[in-house]
Amino acid sequence: MDLFDKIARNRGPLGSHSHYAHGYFTFPKLEGEIKPRMMFRGKEVLTWSLNNYIGLANHPEVRQTDAEAAAQWGMAYPMGARMMSGNSTLHEQLESELSDFIGKQDTLLLNFGYQGVVSIIDAIVNRHDVIVYDSEAHACIIDGVRLHQGKRFVYPHNDIAKLRTSLDRAKRLTDETGGGILVITEGVFGMSGDLGKLDEIGKLKEEYEFRLFVDDAHGFGTMGATGAGTGEHLGAQAGIDLYFSTFAKSMASIGAFVSGDESIIEYLRYNMRSQIFAKSLPMPLVVGALKRLELLRSKPELKDNLWTIVNALQSGLRAKGFNLGNTQSPVTPVFLNGQIPDATQLTLDLRENHGIFCSIVVYPVVPKDVIMLRLIPTAVHTLDDVERTIAAFEKVAAKLDKGLYSKQPTMV
Repeated sequence: MDLFDKIARNRGPLGSHSHYAHGYFTFPKLEGEIKPRMMFRGKEVLTWSLNNYIGLANHPEVRQTDAEAAAQWGMAYPMGARMMSGNSTLHEQLESELSDFIGKQDTLLLNFGYQGVVSIIDAIVNRHDVIVYDSEAHACIIDGVRLHQGKRFVYPHNDIAKLRTSLDRAKRLTDETGGGILVITEGVFGMSGDLGKLDEIGKLKEEYEFRLFVDDAHGFGTMGATGAGTGEHLGAQAGIDLYFSTFAKSMASIGAFVSGDESIIEYLRYNMRSQIFAKSLPMPLVVGALKRLELLRSKPELKDNLWTIVNALQSGLRAKGFNLGNTQSPVTPVFLNGQIPDATQLTLDLRENHGIFCSIVVYPVVPKDVIMLRLIPTAVHTLDDVERTIAAFEKVAAKLDKGLYSKQPTMV
């Protein structure tokens, strides 16, 4: 069979719906300034789908810094990979400031978060080592684990007893191979919003001699007294051997970083293929990240504003009987009972009749009889936005309970 013919006949679980979903449920276009109210298909919508947690995307100081840096440096400088010709004092300054903020010895800047996680895993382990990871780990972790040529064990989400079982198996193997163990989890799980049990996992390190790698993409800037992340929030930062986050969320930019002991970061600096063989992060993104980090540190009211909205939204939804699962972070999932046709009609109703835009999550990400609406509160939402959204959710939930959506054809 021709390779492309095979692909055309099986477009995957999401691609199979593209004939009606594209441009509306998938690949939608939100237009205008990045803020709670944007334009979607010519109509203003209140959007809860942007990871602009602390409101830096359109912060005036950020916009000014970005514009000035682009004018001064352009997007080309520095040219080449950092190892060869793409290093700069400002790249190193950003790494140093991130290290101080996170409380780690050293930091390595990364071009992208997804690519960075995959490449970190690839660089850290060899075929003699064993990876143990949480079952709800992000796709970038899963793809990194797939590259691993040695053994890997997955434990049920946040199940410390089952983690112990996996570690017992891993230790028996590494005693034979002479390898090591890498445990991978997340700080804040991006779909469910609950936290990785970093404190409990850290207590197992001495017994099992593993190293802990934490993806805290949703925790950096939102969790902890200073915003240094989920480890800070749980009092477990010291037990994290490799701390990773992206700039794509609280920092509202592009890029990422990994922090840890100087020796391991130096190893990654010389062995991460995705960084050695890729162009350096452009200077405007580095200068912009320095400004964003400055604001994160100097303006705690940004994070405080975020949590005012988070608490109002989550407590308000729970008071109306909505199931938010076990979220302990700004990520706000709303779980409803229904099938995919119900989900499409409910989403249409929210967007077209109530002007509410949030992400819809269906099978295979969640079970077949579950609809998850995922809301991302930000520091620039208002309490009026919260009240309007809760009122709209009450109305669509009532229709769903009465079976009204299943009787309607799916139209976009």
